[in-house]
Formats: sequence, C-alpha cells, structure tokens
Amino acid sequence: MDHDFSPQDIISRARAAFVGLAIGDALGAPVEFMTRGEIKTKYGVLKEMVGGGWLRLKPGQVTDDTEMSLCIARGIVGAGTWSLEAIAGNLAAWLKGKPIDVGDTCRRGVRNFMLRGILETPPNEWDGGNGAAMRTLPVALYTLGDEELLRNYSVQQAHITHNHALSDAATVHFGKLIHLALTGRSLSGLRRETEDFIARFPNFGFDPYKGLATGYVVDTMQTVFHCFFRTRSFEACVIETVNQGGDADTTGAIAGALAGAYYGEKEIPQRWRKKLDKKVLAEIEELAERLVVTAMER
Repeated sequence: MDHDFSPQDIISRARAAFVGLAIGDALGAPVEFMTRGEIKTKYGVLKEMVGGGWLRLKPGQVTDDTEMSLCIARGIVGAGTWSLEAIAGNLAAWLKGKPIDVGDTCRRGVRNFMLRGILETPPNEWDGGNGAAMRTLPVALYTLGDEELLRNYSVQQAHITHNHALSDAATVHFGKLIHLALTGRSLSGLRRETEDFIARFPNFGFDPYKGLATGYVVDTMQTVFHCFFRTRSFEACVIETVNQGGDADTTGAIAGALAGAYYGEKEIPQRWRKKLDKKVLAEIEELAERLVVTAMER
C-alpha cells in the first residue's frame, strides 16, 4: 500500500537516499571489474566495506559516483537555484583536484566545459554509459513534486557529459522512482512505473535477468531493477547488487539511493554508516536536506 509521508519523513528519506548512494558506492568499489565468481571465491558474499580493489581504497572510501553527485548538489545549493554553469564549475574543480577515479566520457565532457565552456556535449552513440544516471540523485531531490522540472534538469545535467537517448531515459526514470519512493509509493507501485518505462524502452527489460552489470547504462539499470525488486530490505538490496560484480560501485550507488529513499534512514545498517568518512557523511546529509526542503518550499 501507499503511504502519505510528513515533511519530516520526506526529509529523512532524502538523507537516506544520499547516504545510501555513498554506502553502495563504498561497498561496491573494491569489487569493481570483478566477476560474480571472483567475488564469491574471494569473499563468499561481500557484506562489509573492505576497501582495497583496483583503486586501493580505504574501507568506506567513496569514488566518483558520490563525488560527482556531491558536485551537482553543491552547484545547486551554492547557486541557490538551478544553474548548469555552477554544476559544471563544481565538476571542473573536482576534476582539477585529481580524483581517485573518473570515467572517460565524464572526463571528456568536463574538460570540454573547462577548455571551451561547452555545457552540452554533442550526441554520441558510444556515450551510453551510466555516468549521468549515477549522479542524478541531487536533481531528483531538488525537483521533488515537479516531474517536468525533473525531466528537463536531469537531461541538462546528463548532457554535460553524456548525450545519448538511453542514458537520458535511465536518468529520468531513476529520478522518477526516487520521487515515488520519497513520497510513499509502494514497491508494487514502483514496479508498475518501471513496467511502463520498459514498455516505452524495451532495452531495459530485466526479467529474465541476463546477469550483466557493466557500465553500459542498460546493464546497470537492469541490475538495479533486478536486485531492488527481488529483495525486501535496504541491506539485502545493496548486498545483492554489488555481488553481481562488474561496475559494482555504480550499480551499488544507484541501488543504494533507491533503497535508501524507499526503506528510510532506520533501515541503513550502522556498521556501514560508521565506515563512511565523517566529513563526507555530514555534507551529504546537509545537502540532501537543503535540496529537498527547497523543493518542498517551491
């Protein structure tokens, strides 16, 4: 059944979504590029923030999924309004700071802004990666209650780096699921919304699940849908997702954001929260709250 949440509930769920994104990122990053079999051999089931991996991370350390999401949130909150320039400026500052990881398409798009002030990358059939979808949560929080704004702003931020029809579709649909989860829609309601989406974009069909968790946005979203709709808790959803391997930090981040919005703060395991960097956690919670309060005031 659906619920009607109070403003305080919605703010709490917005925080849970952003914290969930960071947790999924930090849990999945050490097994990025590993297969399901390799993860099983090494960890059995990966349930803890172990650190390591190809990026040699500290346990609980986040990567570009969380960092780029923070750039977008800082851009919106800092400007006090929607400003693509402010968002791109934050992404540029982040890239100049030599982040631990950045995808090629994201790097190219941000560099084009830095060098030539370009805010919309040209359409490219090879840009169907998940780099736009993974960072769109702040846009969903900021546009809560306005589906048209969600659609416009999600695509604008996506096109800084990724101008591809399937990336756009995934980015908007992910934002829509966040809106529904924040406002108390049931799991079956979210599932119906996703079935409607797949009717329009059949590529994203995930039943039966093909077991591909690559950085291609279709594989990414199929993995998130498969894991979110078959589990019944925040913890189970995120564990199921990252243990598929592949682009595990990004599938983990997207699934964690969605599960956080749906299950709420109380369902997020303390052992994972405690592993996150305190400064990162504090900034995430503050920005999530400010974005969704702005939306509610609007």
